Amino acid sequence: MTQLEAAGAGRITREMTAVAAAEGLPVEVVRDELAAGRAVVPANPGHAGVRPVGVGRRFCTKVNANLGRSPEQSEAGGELRKLGVALDAGADVVMDLSVGPDLRAIRQAMLSASPVPLGTVPVYEAVSRLSDDLPVLDTDLLMTVIREQAEQGVDFMTLHAGLLRRHLPAALSRIMGIVSRGGAIMAEWMSVHQAENPLFERWDEVLAICRRHDVTVSLGDGLRPGCLADAGDAAQFGELEVLGDLVRRCRKAGVQVMVEGPGHVPFNQIRDQMEREQTVCDGAPFYVLGPVVTDIAPGYDHITSAIGATAAACYGASLLCYVTPAEHLGLPNEAEVRQGVVAHRIAAHAGDLARGLPGARSRDDAISRARVALDWEGQFALAIDGRHARERYLQTRVCAPEDADHCSMCGRAFCAIRTTRRIRERKSAE
Repeated sequence: MTQLEAAGAGRITREMTAVAAAEGLPVEVVRDELAAGRAVVPANPGHAGVRPVGVGRRFCTKVNANLGRSPEQSEAGGELRKLGVALDAGADVVMDLSVGPDLRAIRQAMLSASPVPLGTVPVYEAVSRLSDDLPVLDTDLLMTVIREQAEQGVDFMTLHAGLLRRHLPAALSRIMGIVSRGGAIMAEWMSVHQAENPLFERWDEVLAICRRHDVTVSLGDGLRPGCLADAGDAAQFGELEVLGDLVRRCRKAGVQVMVEGPGHVPFNQIRDQMEREQTVCDGAPFYVLGPVVTDIAPGYDHITSAIGATAAACYGASLLCYVTPAEHLGLPNEAEVRQGVVAHRIAAHAGDLARGLPGARSRDDAISRARVALDWEGQFALAIDGRHARERYLQTRVCAPEDADHCSMCGRAFCAIRTTRRIRERKSAE
């Protein structure tokens, strides 16, 4: 049984119990959310030692880190180091987006090193196995790759099955056209062959493989907007309607499913887009890239993305895909991977606070109590990135550790916390 089938039968699995403990919820709540399709637990039995993670609106918002080498830069060892950085920074799930040779070996190394769920985009490997200068996807090979990756232990797969031939004219008339790498591959295949998306045509075969290995389907947004001008257009929403139908086919087949989303979206449109997905896709967990809220900040897109991701987490997203400072510029290095994860963990937590998730504010209240007590180590222990906070504090520390009753911002005489403490002491003495 898949997690979805077990939940529908009223069974409680080891994975559900683990998620319940991590979320501080009754296990019956986890089971019921899975049974309704409002949550997923990507956990392929073939991924030894994977730590179950719950993705859904009843749970805290999760963060994904995209890793993987490009054809021109990085290598397996470098991506494994980035994996370690992402995990240390608190990524809840990761994806291997590697292209090029030896992908099975790279993926196996990542599966062995990752205690969190690992996802892939199988079409990348299918194209990487071809030698033509202009690869034309072999659809039988694509099905083989999906099966092999499922057997290897991949926990979730991005599959661009909702992009259909009828969507191409609208997509190609945009400013940015098709910015999804997987979406562009599928679009080119349809254009060359004048045939329908083979993933859509062979969806029942895909579902049979995913059900056998309990691989969670992540329905790829092949037509996500790549700039603000393209957001909310006929191509994006036309694909979303198809994704809603595919969600229902996944559930009927007993396959866990979540839906991927934009992209570049003006801030004022984010709430509508989150709520629209929830309606069209019957509450399936929404996995969003940002959204990035302005197009003019290359080098800082971890910030533009985190701004949009906060709103997305508040209004409907369950999983945030990080964006790094290297977005639109090149392959991220280890420092940028860390920055991307931390920025989106902040966004995820801010979204959880905004929607009043039970217990979300307890850590904020605890760090505030440490702050008013001028307990620096207590603050570092509670911070999202305590190591960075400590390093930054030490750069301009102005007093010895045993006398650390102020910082360099205000100094001892102008410290508002010290002043508040004196006022309180006078009040208590009256």
